[in-house]
Amino acid sequence: MSESNTSSTVKEKLNFNVESVEQGDTPSLAVYSTIQNQGSKEWLLASDIPERPKYSKLAVLFLAYQSVGVIYGDIGTSPLYVYSSTFSSTPERADLLGALSMIIWTLTLVVTVKYVGFVLRADDNGEGGTFALFTLLSRYANISWKNPQSAVNLGMQRYHTEDMRYFSRGFRAKLEQSNFLRHLISVLSIVGVSMVMADGVLTPAQSVLGAIQGLNLKVPDISQSAITGISEVILIILFCIQPFGTTKIASSFAPIVIIWLLFNFSVGLYNIITQDYTVLSAFSPYWIYAWFARNGSDGWVKMGGILLAFTGVEALFADLGHFSRAAVQLSWTFLAYPCLLIAYIGQAAYISNDATGTAWSNPFFATVPPSSFWFAFIIAILAAIVASQAMISGCFSILRQAMSLSNFPQLKVMHTSERFHGQIYIPTANWLLMIGTVIITAAFPNTTVLGNAYGACVTFVTLITTTLVTIVSIIVWKWNIIFSILFFLFFAFIDAAYLSATLLKVPQGAWTTIVIAAVIAMFMIIWHTGKLEQWKYEEPRAKDLPGLIKADVIRHNDGNESVVLSLAKTGERLEVLKGLSVIFDSAGFGIPPVYSHFTDAFAASPDIAIFLHIRNLPQPTVPDGERMVVFRLEVPNMYRVIIRRGYKDVLQGDDKNGPSDMVVNRICELLEQEGCTAERDAINIAKENRVTYLMSTIEYAGAPTSNFAKRSLLQVFNSVRKNTRGVRRHEFGVPNDKLVEVGMRYDI
Repeated sequence: MSESNTSSTVKEKLNFNVESVEQGDTPSLAVYSTIQNQGSKEWLLASDIPERPKYSKLAVLFLAYQSVGVIYGDIGTSPLYVYSSTFSSTPERADLLGALSMIIWTLTLVVTVKYVGFVLRADDNGEGGTFALFTLLSRYANISWKNPQSAVNLGMQRYHTEDMRYFSRGFRAKLEQSNFLRHLISVLSIVGVSMVMADGVLTPAQSVLGAIQGLNLKVPDISQSAITGISEVILIILFCIQPFGTTKIASSFAPIVIIWLLFNFSVGLYNIITQDYTVLSAFSPYWIYAWFARNGSDGWVKMGGILLAFTGVEALFADLGHFSRAAVQLSWTFLAYPCLLIAYIGQAAYISNDATGTAWSNPFFATVPPSSFWFAFIIAILAAIVASQAMISGCFSILRQAMSLSNFPQLKVMHTSERFHGQIYIPTANWLLMIGTVIITAAFPNTTVLGNAYGACVTFVTLITTTLVTIVSIIVWKWNIIFSILFFLFFAFIDAAYLSATLLKVPQGAWTTIVIAAVIAMFMIIWHTGKLEQWKYEEPRAKDLPGLIKADVIRHNDGNESVVLSLAKTGERLEVLKGLSVIFDSAGFGIPPVYSHFTDAFAASPDIAIFLHIRNLPQPTVPDGERMVVFRLEVPNMYRVIIRRGYKDVLQGDDKNGPSDMVVNRICELLEQEGCTAERDAINIAKENRVTYLMSTIEYAGAPTSNFAKRSLLQVFNSVRKNTRGVRRHEFGVPNDKLVEVGMRYDI
């Protein structure tokens, strides 16, 4: 792939092995572009796609420890309310064993086998979530829609996969040729992400309320409003500590969750030994059959309570970018899984031998020894706080993925760790989640009602994940089609069974999740559709430099030469504006639309034009020698500069001229190395005359021929874009008195 707009390149030394690139030894994730320069090869890193993080064994163990403090707070606090959400009266022994058997096998099959065994392998360079599944598929099949003018998408070309099976190649071809299937996969990923974010609103409310309600046992007179108020104070504090970052929070929370899980394990083992060890027979799937034989359709409905045993499972995948696959597998297999199994078995043992017949209504606090109640209460509250952290961190990760896929407007993303690059914090998302959680906590005063709303998002996400992972198994993992079909049928049956049970509870509260997720999904679809319409509008109007400007060399009588610029289309001569102009460019190649619009409108161009593209990389810092890449374009006195910036790099200029000094100094330094002193002097003279920054303000509107739905969509898209667009002058210190904003209107 070559840079179409450069005939020569100012030499830039980058720190990688050119020979290994030529021999094809570099990973396919690193895409390079060949630039010809007087017969020699110059290399530009054309797409800085993150490679899968690599950690030492010690780092993996530390991440496994951290993951306990984030991921398992949600699924780990389910013992607080599963049995109380499943039963409405004292259960018969057979029903108790049936419920326990479903819990055991669901944790084993859905969480351990499907998620830990298979789903975690479907990550996209260390990132998890349904958007990660979509981007992973996009690397092996041309199913995504990308900005044709954006260099950051150059790495999304389909990988060479000639070794695919015959059926897999045919299946991929069918996906690529069908707009319906491509849109379907895209919508599925958006809906899955929306459900996880809806879960991020409900999880904190469910977990904290479940813990605080334990006060009813010791303080029977406490009012529901007091429980709600205490819960909301705790939740607000939780969201306020998010800026400290995943590492600090997780390292602080991990001991709490470890103590919580081991406490549950100890109490469960104690109850198994002292109460009723025969409940261990629930490991036999026979009791699942007996459950449905005894209860029929009522047993199906009660599955809506049992599924709460694995709520939070999506956090294992969504939070993967904060940790690593090996870390999550270690912490689940050797700590969380055995502790939770024993906890549920121990609660069943106590309930089956409970003389009062009330233990099922508050299973955790009823089954702990009376002397340890207050310890259990405090550790439960702390664990519930951690439970909220799982989905909050997951929401941050998937929102970043949504922004990179143009499914969400750009928000400020803060990296909280230089060592673990996936650990991020998004302030706007954090405060919106807090507001939503506080409202939900006030609207649903107890965990039984909230549980009806809580389970819907989980089952939707697990079914969508099963579907997308099945496609991954065919195209990416190259499984035999029979294995892929069996995988889908087996796990989709389990997911669909729980989903159908949840949908029966729509009138009792599950509608809340569906409404929240629908609003989020609709917002993402509107934004993505708006971006597609923008790209569709810009693509046929995109121009390269020779197609926009024609340069004629005029020889004067004194022997000197000068260059006259004119519009290539009309031949109209361009007025040369004294000074240097920095034109911000979001693509990184081609001609920015704002410059084309400016030259068409004013028939003018600056003495020196620099197209500046900022490329943010998923690493803390970029070495000085690799930070700035410079191109000399076909038209004299025009340059393209790409600044490669790590998330800890600060690239602000001075108060007088902004970042232009930094850019100009680098260009002049390279020109001096080439011996182009006259060209260097011309740039310095232009800078002394005047420095301006050119940016665009685009308004999107429906063309007169557009239908009402399209015009309405574009109005929403335009409104959101105006209120969320990131302005470079704030980020890089562009002085207001040197900024020129050119208004543009897209009649789409």
